Amino acid sequence: MKILYFYQYYATPQGSWGTRVHEFAREWVKQGHEVQVVSSIYSKSDLKASHFIEHQQFDGVDVTVINVRIDNKQPFLKRIFTFVAYALCSIWYALTAKADVVIASSGPITVGIPGLVARYLRGKKMVFEARDLWPEGAIELGLIRNAWIKKLAYALEARCYKASSLVVALSIGMRQDIQKRFPNTRVIDVTNAANIPLFSTRVPFEGRGVLTQGKYLIYTGNIGQVNNSLWILEAAKILKNQKFTAYKFLLVGEGQQRELIQEEIEKLGLDNLIIWGLMPKNKLVGLIQNACVSLVPLKGTPILDTSSPNKFFESLAAGVPVVQTTNGWMKDFLAQHEVGFTLDPNSAESLVQFVQSLDQREEELKQMGQKAKVLAAKEFGTPYLAQKMLTGIQEAIL
Repeated sequence: MKILYFYQYYATPQGSWGTRVHEFAREWVKQGHEVQVVSSIYSKSDLKASHFIEHQQFDGVDVTVINVRIDNKQPFLKRIFTFVAYALCSIWYALTAKADVVIASSGPITVGIPGLVARYLRGKKMVFEARDLWPEGAIELGLIRNAWIKKLAYALEARCYKASSLVVALSIGMRQDIQKRFPNTRVIDVTNAANIPLFSTRVPFEGRGVLTQGKYLIYTGNIGQVNNSLWILEAAKILKNQKFTAYKFLLVGEGQQRELIQEEIEKLGLDNLIIWGLMPKNKLVGLIQNACVSLVPLKGTPILDTSSPNKFFESLAAGVPVVQTTNGWMKDFLAQHEVGFTLDPNSAESLVQFVQSLDQREEELKQMGQKAKVLAAKEFGTPYLAQKMLTGIQEAIL
């Protein structure tokens, strides 16, 4: 089978971003399928290009790189421009690339455009991969306010779902939401995967002289509004004022609020809050493995309750309990399997109280970590989830 995959954020473990598409495509290539991914340049990816269009290969996966740069720090209108530019350039491949099935991986919803072109102008089977409920999330967070843009985005979303032979949702909550709104659409859920060999294999701890094993809480990823980063900052301030600094917060990543938080650290002398820049996945593993818990905070909105963050799965694979803030499937999962905690996203005090209780939780955290590692290997391994998605595609298009 020849698979054409439209996805803007392709990365390998050498980058600082999720590797789901890379890992899945590599598994499919091993089985004899041909995979072409059409991507762009994301600031957290390891992809680079010196020409506007480049053809690269990673572990047998053909990657067509459109040299349009996307960065979370870009102003909103600039990001919209990059989304549209990528979609328009991708139409060429939607019209010309050999394919038995076309996968369009959103967000943003504009990735659906080349998928629809292949579906309606070439009669190709289309699979729509919903990584988040876009544009609903952007609208709920106030990022999209214009009424006409809202209508256009909703119309594009509906057309993508209705035109697809299969919709692949990245969480149970997303699947349920899509099924409720589009009952005639075939939907399965395939969560993000964790690179089990990478995150489960112990590696040396490198705390750079400022971290102590088991005495810090780690957050990895985008530092910004959606990820509730100021929630962590406020908790650090309270703990500093209370002179409770036995545990530190480590933020690893970039984002629109990084500079603001760094300024607060320096102004207030917050020695219990540290920010390090982007790191390749293979350099990040040891930091996650040696944290007492991994933080997966999101703002408290219904749409984010359906989220499926990479760090959730990678932390469990590393044998580290997760602390998260949604009221959706992640909350239920952690409670059911006893591998983490849910706190109030609107109360930094809830995080403060949790940190103050850590000394009494050492044995509990150890047991949770052991459970998490076993659970992740069973349910979030790449081969299992890649096969689940491939089987779903084959059943839908044949």
